[in-house]
Amino acid sequence: MFRRCNRDEGSAANMERILIADDDSAIRSMLRDFLEDEDYEIEETENGQDVLTAFKENSEPPDLVLMDVRMPDKSGMEVLREIGEGAENQLPIILMTAYGTSNVAIEAMQLGAYDYITKPFDLEDVLHNVRRFFDHQALLKQVHGMRSNATEHDPNDTMIGNSPSMQEVYKTIGRVARSESTVLITGETGTGKELVAAILHRSSSYSGGPMVKVNCAALPETLLESELFGHEKGAFTGAVNQRKGRFETANKGTIFLDEIGEMTLSTQKKLLRVLQEREFERVGGNVSVKVDTRVIAATNKNLAHEVREGRFREDLYYRLNVISLYLPPLRERTDDIPRLVEHFLHKHRYNPGAAPAKISPQALDLLMEHNWPGNVRELENIIERAVVLAQGTVIGEDHIRFSSADQRHFIDLADRVRKGTPMSEVRQEVERKMLIEAISQSSGDRVAASALLGIDLHELQQKLEEYGVPSDPEAVNA
Repeated sequence: MFRRCNRDEGSAANMERILIADDDSAIRSMLRDFLEDEDYEIEETENGQDVLTAFKENSEPPDLVLMDVRMPDKSGMEVLREIGEGAENQLPIILMTAYGTSNVAIEAMQLGAYDYITKPFDLEDVLHNVRRFFDHQALLKQVHGMRSNATEHDPNDTMIGNSPSMQEVYKTIGRVARSESTVLITGETGTGKELVAAILHRSSSYSGGPMVKVNCAALPETLLESELFGHEKGAFTGAVNQRKGRFETANKGTIFLDEIGEMTLSTQKKLLRVLQEREFERVGGNVSVKVDTRVIAATNKNLAHEVREGRFREDLYYRLNVISLYLPPLRERTDDIPRLVEHFLHKHRYNPGAAPAKISPQALDLLMEHNWPGNVRELENIIERAVVLAQGTVIGEDHIRFSSADQRHFIDLADRVRKGTPMSEVRQEVERKMLIEAISQSSGDRVAASALLGIDLHELQQKLEEYGVPSDPEAVNA
């Protein structure tokens, strides 16, 4: 049975208890002396069976176990398998092994170990892992306190957000859902246009029929026309049978035309007829096919601008824009981020049946400060990845991975255009950020920086002075 090292009981009352399980007495002694000096209460054992007993029969199991993989009676991996069976949470176990192979590492993490360290180890590395574990536990308690004050998650709540801009979206959906009018959904990529289309369909009088989705950007013109309107047998090489198009398939239902701004002028003309007359001919055919279909379109482009540039038909634009619904970017509704995070933590669990992961206040602060060029879709991807990295426990700052390592140089051109920022001002901003990046990447070497930018040294010096950019990379990165 494991033995407790001598310590004054009063002084040890509030200490974290660590069980060292290793059949090498020298290693146990070394770890015990070192960790006791760091104010941890230490217990020892030389076999795996005692670790099992400590967890299964002890009303107060140790706070953390440092356990060797190879021990008599029961190995560390066998102990992990038995303790981890049916466990929903990560185990308070750090494995110690002289065999740091990928197989051991992968299996240990799959069985629920918090971490593993390889022998021979540096005592400072051991202490770092131990402290990281207890910091993790402190975060978990902190997050539990946050969750106790949070509203309960509604699994049927498909659109998340209480911001004023989202309230306007909800109101518009409520007003137009049951009408038969065409709806044009606009907004940046990743704002949830397809989700809004699905809710409009679900809430409409066409909900008994199918909802058919077409990504206009994913198909070339020749295929898109056939996809939309179908084709007759022999209409083109490979058309061996008559085929119904998406409009026919969507009869008595809804057709969602995503990225409609990518549609060619020729296909736009044929779409206009469908919207006006509710009929069309299949490719290669001359028989009119009538349809009763609700049309919802979406785009991340400014279609009014596309009309002015001659890339989109004006008559089609007005036919589509009967009801306009704009989805705001995430950076304009950051107050909704905590609710969205809660939603995605429930949606993306580490494994089926597991409790949702938690998020630390520090990690949430990172999300609140991010600019979100990819909007809600980017946030969902980041949360899904963080849940995996945190193994379904507490998401900390180190689990938050943005697609770009440095957001300092991000310029939101769509936002600048929407606000009417002069092009000259945007050009200056771009130039300054490129100068900063070149100085940083060249470690202050002006010759190298000028080569990176494709300008001569004299011009570089002029621009550094013009924009007030220091040539010291440390000053640039400060």
